[in-house]
Amino acid sequence: MGIEEKINADVKASMLAKNAKRLEAVRAIKSVILLLKTSPEGLTEESATKSIQKEYKKRKETAEIYTQQNRPDLAEDEIAQALVMEEYLPKALSEDEIRTIVKNAIAETGASSAADMGKVMGAANKVVAGRADGKLVSQLVKELLG
Repeated sequence: MGIEEKINADVKASMLAKNAKRLEAVRAIKSVILLLKTSPEGLTEESATKSIQKEYKKRKETAEIYTQQNRPDLAEDEIAQALVMEEYLPKALSEDEIRTIVKNAIAETGASSAADMGKVMGAANKVVAGRADGKLVSQLVKELLG
């Protein structure tokens, strides 16, 4: 079952279960999928994952802003949507797994100083491929090169 069929089935299931919060999140994902279908690059599993990750990140950042502005009710809604979107994303890597990937990328590129950070980031991001936050990868590269 492709991502589009899975989303459509989940929309129907959410409607039947009368789960409004889940339905809102799944409809947001469906909207992204429909936009991808009409885009020049088309709908692929990879492009769908990237787009869902963007939406997930938006929800997390928005929840953070709402929390800072003392609006826990709105933050809760954003977090609930992010949790639903997380179900459609590949399993995130742990910090230890990312550290190992970064060490391998350093060895692979022969990097020795912070000046080689771009090479290491490029090699690490190919392996990580959306399963980790870029900020964390960058932080570990700086740490291991510094």
